[in-house]
Amino acid sequence: MSQRTDPPGLTAESGALPARPVEAVPSANDRWRFGKRPRQTRVVIRKVGPWSVFKFSVIFYLCVMLVLLLAFGMLYWLLGALGAIDSVTRLARDLFADDSFEIHGDWLFTRLGLIGLAMVVVWSLINVFVAFLYNLISDVVGGIDVTLSERR
Repeated sequence: MSQRTDPPGLTAESGALPARPVEAVPSANDRWRFGKRPRQTRVVIRKVGPWSVFKFSVIFYLCVMLVLLLAFGMLYWLLGALGAIDSVTRLARDLFADDSFEIHGDWLFTRLGLIGLAMVVVWSLINVFVAFLYNLISDVVGGIDVTLSERR
Protein backbone atom coordinates (compact mmCIF):
# COMPACT_ATOMS: atom_id res chain seq x y z
CA MET A 1 0.00 0.00 0.00
CA SER A 2 1.48 3.31 -0.99
CA GLN A 3 1.31 6.33 1.24
CA ARG A 4 0.09 9.64 -0.05
CA THR A 5 2.38 12.59 0.27
CA ASP A 6 0.74 15.99 0.21
CA PRO A 7 2.52 19.01 -1.22
CA PRO A 8 3.64 21.51 1.40
CA GLY A 9 0.77 23.69 2.65
CA LEU A 10 -1.94 21.49 1.12
CA THR A 11 -3.58 18.98 3.40
CA ALA A 12 -6.88 17.09 3.53
CA GLU A 13 -7.88 19.11 6.60
CA SER A 14 -7.52 22.43 4.78
CA GLY A 15 -10.07 21.30 2.18
CA ALA A 16 -7.65 21.69 -0.72
CA LEU A 17 -7.27 17.94 -1.17
CA PRO A 18 -9.87 15.19 -0.85
CA ALA A 19 -9.74 13.16 2.33
CA ARG A 20 -9.17 9.94 0.36
CA PRO A 21 -8.33 9.16 -3.20
CA VAL A 22 -11.26 9.26 -5.62
CA GLU A 23 -11.80 6.10 -7.62
CA ALA A 24 -13.53 6.02 -10.97
CA VAL A 25 -16.84 4.23 -10.66
CA PRO A 26 -18.26 2.88 -13.90
CA SER A 27 -21.62 4.32 -14.86
CA ALA A 28 -24.67 2.20 -15.64
CA ASN A 29 -23.86 2.39 -19.35
CA ASP A 30 -20.30 1.16 -18.73
CA ARG A 31 -21.63 -1.84 -16.84
CA TRP A 32 -23.43 -2.97 -19.98
CA ARG A 33 -20.20 -2.77 -21.94
CA PHE A 34 -18.26 -4.76 -19.36
CA GLY A 35 -20.68 -7.68 -19.54
CA LYS A 36 -22.78 -7.19 -16.40
CA ARG A 37 -26.36 -8.00 -17.22
CA PRO A 38 -29.42 -6.71 -15.39
CA ARG A 39 -30.96 -9.00 -12.84
CA GLN A 40 -33.72 -11.21 -14.15
CA THR A 41 -36.16 -13.52 -12.48
CA ARG A 42 -38.83 -15.87 -13.78
CA VAL A 43 -42.27 -15.97 -12.20
CA VAL A 44 -45.35 -18.00 -12.99
CA ILE A 45 -48.82 -16.46 -12.93
CA ARG A 46 -50.97 -19.29 -11.60
CA LYS A 47 -54.05 -17.47 -10.28
CA VAL A 48 -55.78 -14.20 -11.06
CA GLY A 49 -58.02 -12.69 -8.40
CA PRO A 50 -61.58 -12.36 -9.80
CA TRP A 51 -62.42 -9.53 -7.37
CA SER A 52 -59.39 -7.48 -8.45
CA VAL A 53 -60.22 -8.16 -12.11
CA PHE A 54 -63.78 -6.94 -11.48
CA LYS A 55 -62.64 -3.73 -9.74
CA PHE A 56 -60.10 -2.96 -12.46
CA SER A 57 -62.61 -3.73 -15.22
CA VAL A 58 -65.31 -1.50 -13.75
CA ILE A 59 -62.95 1.47 -13.49
CA PHE A 60 -61.46 0.82 -16.93
CA TYR A 61 -64.81 0.51 -18.70
CA LEU A 62 -66.22 3.54 -16.85
CA CYS A 63 -63.29 5.57 -18.19
CA VAL A 64 -63.90 4.23 -21.70
CA MET A 65 -67.61 5.08 -21.41
CA LEU A 66 -66.86 8.63 -20.25
CA VAL A 67 -64.41 9.19 -23.08
CA LEU A 68 -66.95 7.93 -25.63
CA LEU A 69 -69.74 10.07 -24.14
CA LEU A 70 -67.46 13.09 -24.22
CA ALA A 71 -66.57 12.38 -27.86
CA PHE A 72 -70.26 11.98 -28.79
CA GLY A 73 -71.07 15.17 -26.89
CA MET A 74 -68.42 17.11 -28.81
CA LEU A 75 -69.67 15.63 -32.09
CA TYR A 76 -73.28 16.54 -31.22
CA TRP A 77 -72.19 20.10 -30.32
CA LEU A 78 -70.23 20.41 -33.57
CA LEU A 79 -73.12 19.13 -35.68
CA GLY A 80 -75.47 21.50 -33.86
CA ALA A 81 -73.14 24.44 -34.46
CA LEU A 82 -72.90 23.59 -38.16
CA GLY A 83 -76.69 23.30 -38.44
CA ALA A 84 -76.62 19.65 -39.46
CA ILE A 85 -79.04 18.59 -36.72
CA ASP A 86 -81.63 21.12 -37.89
CA SER A 87 -81.16 19.94 -41.48
CA VAL A 88 -81.69 16.30 -40.48
CA THR A 89 -84.79 17.30 -38.51
CA ARG A 90 -86.26 19.15 -41.51
CA LEU A 91 -85.39 16.23 -43.83
CA ALA A 92 -87.13 13.73 -41.52
CA ARG A 93 -90.20 15.97 -41.28
CA ASP A 94 -90.37 16.23 -45.08
CA LEU A 95 -89.80 12.51 -45.72
CA PHE A 96 -92.25 11.19 -43.14
CA ALA A 97 -94.76 14.07 -43.21
CA ASP A 98 -94.50 14.28 -39.43
CA ASP A 99 -94.28 17.83 -38.09
CA SER A 100 -93.71 16.61 -34.52
CA PHE A 101 -90.32 14.97 -35.23
CA GLU A 102 -87.50 16.50 -33.21
CA ILE A 103 -84.03 15.42 -32.06
CA HIS A 104 -83.67 15.81 -28.28
CA GLY A 105 -80.06 15.80 -27.09
CA ASP A 106 -80.91 15.23 -23.44
CA TRP A 107 -83.06 12.16 -24.27
CA LEU A 108 -80.33 10.86 -26.58
CA PHE A 109 -77.50 11.25 -24.05
CA THR A 110 -79.57 9.84 -21.20
CA ARG A 111 -80.14 6.66 -23.21
CA LEU A 112 -76.48 6.53 -24.26
CA GLY A 113 -75.42 6.86 -20.61
CA LEU A 114 -77.76 4.07 -19.50
CA ILE A 115 -76.60 1.80 -22.33
CA GLY A 116 -72.99 2.65 -21.41
CA LEU A 117 -73.53 1.72 -17.75
CA ALA A 118 -75.16 -1.55 -18.77
CA MET A 119 -72.19 -2.32 -21.03
CA VAL A 120 -69.75 -1.52 -18.18
CA VAL A 121 -71.47 -4.17 -16.04
CA VAL A 122 -71.71 -6.72 -18.87
CA TRP A 123 -68.06 -6.42 -19.96
CA SER A 124 -66.82 -6.42 -16.37
CA LEU A 125 -68.70 -9.66 -15.73
CA ILE A 126 -67.26 -11.10 -18.95
CA ASN A 127 -63.76 -10.25 -17.66
CA VAL A 128 -64.53 -11.96 -14.33
CA PHE A 129 -65.70 -15.05 -16.24
CA VAL A 130 -62.44 -15.01 -18.23
CA ALA A 131 -60.48 -14.74 -14.94
CA PHE A 132 -62.28 -17.81 -13.58
CA LEU A 133 -61.62 -19.61 -16.85
CA TYR A 134 -57.93 -18.66 -16.70
CA ASN A 135 -57.70 -20.01 -13.13
CA LEU A 136 -59.20 -23.33 -14.24
CA ILE A 137 -56.91 -23.66 -17.26
CA SER A 138 -53.91 -22.57 -15.17
CA ASP A 139 -54.46 -25.54 -12.84
CA VAL A 140 -54.11 -27.85 -15.84
CA VAL A 141 -51.19 -26.27 -17.73
CA GLY A 142 -49.36 -24.60 -14.84
CA GLY A 143 -49.88 -20.93 -15.60
CA ILE A 144 -47.98 -18.42 -17.71
CA ASP A 145 -44.20 -18.01 -17.36
CA VAL A 146 -43.09 -14.38 -17.20
CA THR A 147 -39.49 -13.14 -17.07
CA LEU A 148 -39.02 -9.92 -15.10
CA SER A 149 -35.94 -7.84 -15.80
CA GLU A 150 -34.50 -4.89 -13.92
CA ARG A 151 -33.72 -1.72 -15.85
CA ARG A 152 -30.28 -0.23 -15.47
